[in-house]
Amino acid sequence: MENEAPDRRKKAYSIRRAILDYGMGIIIFGIGVFLLIAPRLHVALNIDDLNRYMFAGLCLLYGGFRAYRGAKKNYYK
Repeated sequence: MENEAPDRRKKAYSIRRAILDYGMGIIIFGIGVFLLIAPRLHVALNIDDLNRYMFAGLCLLYGGFRAYRGAKKNYYK
């Protein structure tokens, strides 16, 4: 009975953390996609194309990593 409470807390924490990782991953990935298609949407950004592409690539990689980490749910190992 005493061991159930810590297990439930760990499970609840891992679910909250996974939701946070999914959400942040989607937001950061979306920023990367937006930076890639900004010229097609006629959004004027005061950033060089090379820097915009590099930052978009980093956003896509990190957003994908956050979503992967949320799917993996390996928080206690």
